[in-house]
Amino acid sequence: MLISLPLSFKQKKIKIDINMKTILTALALATTVFTYAQVQTPQPSPNSTLTQVVGLSETSVAYSRPSANGRTIFGDLVPYDKLWRTGANENTIITFSDDVEVGGQLLSAGSYAIYTIPNKESWDVFFYEETQNWGLPKLWNEEDVAAMANVPVKELNHYVETFTIGFDNINLDKAHLKMAWANAMVEVPIEFPTDVLVMENINTVMTGPTATDYYSSAVYYLSAGKDLDKAEEWMEKAMAMSENKPYWMLRQQSLIYAANGKKDKAIETAEASLAAAKKAGNADYVKMNEDSLKEWKSM
Repeated sequence: MLISLPLSFKQKKIKIDINMKTILTALALATTVFTYAQVQTPQPSPNSTLTQVVGLSETSVAYSRPSANGRTIFGDLVPYDKLWRTGANENTIITFSDDVEVGGQLLSAGSYAIYTIPNKESWDVFFYEETQNWGLPKLWNEEDVAAMANVPVKELNHYVETFTIGFDNINLDKAHLKMAWANAMVEVPIEFPTDVLVMENINTVMTGPTATDYYSSAVYYLSAGKDLDKAEEWMEKAMAMSENKPYWMLRQQSLIYAANGKKDKAIETAEASLAAAKKAGNADYVKMNEDSLKEWKSM
C-alpha cells in the first residue's frame, strides 16, 4: 500500500536537507581554514647563522639572538657563576669541518653545543657533544664536555644591544670566537690545522694522480666513448699502482681492451677477473665475465 506525503512535508524535508548540507559545508570550510591558517609573528630572539673560513677549514655557528630591551644582562638576566645556554631557544651550535684545538685540547671535526658560565672577571666556555637540547641539558654530563676554555672578560666602551657571536683576529691558522652582549665581550682562541691540510694537498698534487684517479678517468672515457687509447693507458697505470688487482678493476680493463679491438688482451684480463671474482665469491662478476668470455671467444 502506497502512502502519499503531503506536498508541504516534502518541501520542508527538501529545505531541511539543503540546510544541513549548507551547515556541513560551512563546517568543513571552517575546519580547513583553522587547520591551514596560522598566524605568523616575529621571534623575540631571531635565529642567525654565520660561516667563517679560516685557512682551509670552515666553521659555522647557528644561534638565537636575544636583545637587552632595557634589562640588566650580566648579574641579573644572566646570573653570574651559573651555566648559561649562551643565547636563546635551542642550543647555540658550532660546527667545524676539520679537527681544531681549543685551549690546547683537540676538538674533533663535528658539531658542538656552546655553553658558558659567565662571571665578572672571566667565562668558562664549554664545547658540549650533545646538541639536541632546548636550552640547558636536563642532566649535565661531564663526559660530553669535549673541550673547555677559561677566557677573560673585556669591558667594551660601547653597548651591544643584541647578543652577537662572530670571528675576529683571523689569520692563516688561528681565529678568535667572539661573544658580546651589553658591555661585556669574551674571545676564545681557536687553532686550525691549516699547515697539515695544505701539506696534504701539496703532496697529493705534486705526487700526481692516484690509482683511483687513473681508474675513474679510464672508466669515464670508456663509458663516454672518448679516446680509448688514453683510457687504456690510464687503466694500465692504475693497475701498475695497485698492489692487488681487484676483480672489478680487471673487469673494466677487459672491457676497455675489447672496445679498443684488442680481443686477446680482453680475454686474458677477463679470465683474471673471473678467477678473482670466484675467489671473492662475487656471483655477479663471475656471470658478467663468463658472458663476455663466451662472446669474445666466439668472435
